[in-house]
Amino acid sequence: MLNEFREFIAKGNVIDLAVGVIIGAAFQRIVDSLVTDVVMPVAGLATGGTDFSNMFMVLEDGLKVPGPYASLAEAKAAGATVVAYGSFVTQVLQFLILAWVVFLMVKAINRVRRQPAA
Repeated sequence: MLNEFREFIAKGNVIDLAVGVIIGAAFQRIVDSLVTDVVMPVAGLATGGTDFSNMFMVLEDGLKVPGPYASLAEAKAAGATVVAYGSFVTQVLQFLILAWVVFLMVKAINRVRRQPAA
């Protein structure tokens, strides 16, 4: 059984998958930074200084009376039920940028594979 496990781990597909997951996780951090530190501030400036990370809506649930919260963190700390739609917008943008980059990478790889060997 141990020998079979060694063969399984040593196969190229498993190692390729592991490398892909590690590179993907590192790449995700780059995309997070791009969206959070570059795209969202520009989008906020273009929309009149809107801070997307602080966009939220307080829901009333009969048990709590929502107050005027200055920030999402303040509302969460007070125990208010909130819908953080600004965070959702940021996550959607991160996904779209990541999907676009992966699409471009796959397209480039396919182009290289189609070229005849010299």
